Amino acid sequence: MQPLPRDASASIFANILMSTSVHVPVELLKAVDRRARALRISRNRLILRALERELEQGSEWSVGFFEKLRAVDRQTVEDTELMLSAIRRQRRSKEPPKL
Repeated sequence: MQPLPRDASASIFANILMSTSVHVPVELLKAVDRRARALRISRNRLILRALERELEQGSEWSVGFFEKLRAVDRQTVEDTELMLSAIRRQRRSKEPPKL
C-alpha cells in the first residue's frame, strides 16, 4: 500500500477525501484536541498524521500476541507467583516495587 504524499499538491488523488465516522472515547478525544492545539494544527490533520504514521511503521507485534498473553492458565499464574515470591525474599537493599 502506497502512503499518501505529504505534499497535497504532489498528486491530484491526495485531494480526494472521503468522510468517515469514528467513535473515540471522550478522554482520548480531549487529549487529541490538546495535542492538536499545542501543534497548532486541526484535530483532523493530527488524526491523519497518526494514521499515516501507523500505516508506514506498522506494528512489531504479531497478530494475536496480546490475546495469547491474556490467556494464561492457572498453573502459569501459580508458578509466576512462586517466582515473584522467591525474588522478593532474595532482595536485600531495597523494598520491591509495587506492581
